[in-house]
Amino acid sequence: MAGEILDNQGRGEASWGWPAIHPEGRKYGVIALAITMVPLLILDWEIIGWPMLLLSLGVFAFFRDPERVVPQSDTAIVAPADGLVTLIKQCEPPTEMQVDDGSGSEGLPATKVTRVSIFMSVFDVHINRAPIAGTVRRVVYVPGKFVNADLDKASEENERQHVLIERTDGLKIAFTQIAGLVARRIVPFVKPGDLVAKGQRVGLIRFGSRVDVYLPAGTEPKVLMGQKIIAGETILADVGASALLEGIAQ
Repeated sequence: MAGEILDNQGRGEASWGWPAIHPEGRKYGVIALAITMVPLLILDWEIIGWPMLLLSLGVFAFFRDPERVVPQSDTAIVAPADGLVTLIKQCEPPTEMQVDDGSGSEGLPATKVTRVSIFMSVFDVHINRAPIAGTVRRVVYVPGKFVNADLDKASEENERQHVLIERTDGLKIAFTQIAGLVARRIVPFVKPGDLVAKGQRVGLIRFGSRVDVYLPAGTEPKVLMGQKIIAGETILADVGASALLEGIAQ
């Protein structure tokens, strides 16, 4: 299915299939299985072995990498992460995305924009995707703490990695991968200068974590507080569109 064109008029074929396991996670799954075999097959400690086997399968499931159908509208900004929208607020982009980094590429202006925070539990897919197509201008890693990623202060205190992508028309989108209580490593798949397609895999965060997206000025999100969204598929916002949207939890 990868690379196939599908539309809202019925073009394309769709079927369910087991998601692939990302290579980054295969070694962890194999290690977990190898450890599990000791109590299960060698020591005959089934009371320990069977729960460990389930945990090993959970490790594989955590690193699942399903295909996604990415909307190709020029105005659409897609969600970079699976998870729950836990915060929408007005704030300035991170300092690392504003200051002159010596690369010759301008950063974001020091003006308030809308930030959308997406919290990923250990049950969500943790592969992050590019919200727009363009050139990766910055990838900035910042060491930090590991407080609960669901807290607002995690944006400034936790281990994090900022990514800035610029479209050919000059539109820039920044997003931040934030480690959480369990997460201890942010793994980038891209570097400055790389060209990325909308929805392309750009990195992952191991275990519970969060992604903050900084929308362009004059653009409001099309998602709601408490909404569950899907990386690469959910349209997070339309460039230049600003309107109040309301939802009812039921």
